[in-house]
Amino acid sequence: MAQYLDYLYIIPAALIAIVCHELSHGLVSYLLGDPTPKEQGRLTLNPKKHLDLFGTICLIFFGFGWAKPVRVDPRYYKNPKWGMALVALGGPLANFLLALFSGLIVVLIGYYAPYNTFFEILYYFFYYLIIINVGLGVFNLIPLPPLDGSKIIGAILPDNAYMQYMKYQKYGMIFIIGLLVLLDVLEGLGYPSILNECLDIIVNFILNFWIKIFN
Repeated sequence: MAQYLDYLYIIPAALIAIVCHELSHGLVSYLLGDPTPKEQGRLTLNPKKHLDLFGTICLIFFGFGWAKPVRVDPRYYKNPKWGMALVALGGPLANFLLALFSGLIVVLIGYYAPYNTFFEILYYFFYYLIIINVGLGVFNLIPLPPLDGSKIIGAILPDNAYMQYMKYQKYGMIFIIGLLVLLDVLEGLGYPSILNECLDIIVNFILNFWIKIFN
């Protein structure tokens, strides 16, 4: 559990990660010919348009969460199934790119910035921006409806299997909440969390990537 002062960094980092994630979904769909995200007002940087209350709380307190899904209409895509996969991939990809950029800022501050309060605050903000973006990106790649991973894996499933798979979408949130609770219980019992280990591996990869470049 993070210290109280950490939330001064975590909360704005979570808002930025969520906005970038959902804006990217809407932008990819719009670029594929779908006007729905624009009509729904989702091509915006306004956090109120993108926040899911429970998903945001989970992201802030557990490091993994989700946002309000962008409504899209795959009938506008040339290939609806692959179009949905590209739209779904847009959100996590935006998070990973933002995490990569944040890693660059962290390493630049660590190497070149003078030590003072301003750069210390900046350092920790971008460090949490890496963690939150990786957490949001990784969690949404889990192939459980309605998470993005379910749409991505759907692109490689036969049509009949895909339709059967998506029938379970209405139970998706139950599975997701159950997964979060199970992981939290197992971690409390001393078992390693697969999601946390995956997060640590990616965060360390990003930082080491930039460190090697500047070394």
